[in-house]
Amino acid sequence: MTFNATVLTLYPEMFPGSLGVSLAGRALVEGKWAMNPVHIRDFTRDKHRTVDDTPAGGGAGMVLKVDVLAAAIDHARAINPDAPIIAMTPRGKPISQARVRELANGPGVTILCGRFEGFDERIFEGRQVEEMSVGDAVLSGGEPAAILLLDACIRLLPGVMGAASSGTEESFEDGLLEYPQYTRPTEWEGRTIPEVLRSGDHAKIAAWRKHQAEEDTRSRRPDLWERHRGVRGQFASGAQRKKEDLGS
Repeated sequence: MTFNATVLTLYPEMFPGSLGVSLAGRALVEGKWAMNPVHIRDFTRDKHRTVDDTPAGGGAGMVLKVDVLAAAIDHARAINPDAPIIAMTPRGKPISQARVRELANGPGVTILCGRFEGFDERIFEGRQVEEMSVGDAVLSGGEPAAILLLDACIRLLPGVMGAASSGTEESFEDGLLEYPQYTRPTEWEGRTIPEVLRSGDHAKIAAWRKHQAEEDTRSRRPDLWERHRGVRGQFASGAQRKKEDLGS
């Protein structure tokens, strides 16, 4: 099954962009995924091909029109009916590796890229559009965010990455940041690779990596660490309840 990416945008020339090189580009050539940029302006009905209008209630900027967006989404849904529709917007739920993996395991995704002051709010319920954010920053448009999301998905597709474990032994896959990485030379400007990594003892190396991942997450991303602890606590509580239910 090919992962099909449809991008609804005012700038289709921005795609595939960086997704046309390196691993994603090779996978595109090999047919592991497909790209279909669609110009939102093609779904306008007036002679000026108007895609936006002034905000209701007044204010600066322009807002993308709901009727034009709906027509573009209906077109994309006809191409790939089972693909979720995702709008890239700072108001959306932050992107997560878990959601990326869900998308990568599906038939593809349709991404709606915003511009100006954003979307007419009615489009989200009217067409069941999921709102997604790449972080607490505002971009000039949704296209760079769409490329980020697609890159995260494409690298998880079967056969895209060389090592089978590359997609799992990294940040966020187990709720933690990835452990530090090193390579030759062994010594550089007086700094050496940790001795445990040169020991050849795989059990000690695994334990060191787990400890470092936990310590780095706790110090650098306390929010992520708290979520990780919460998940572990739920597992422990569930296991305990099961044991008690069995009368142990």
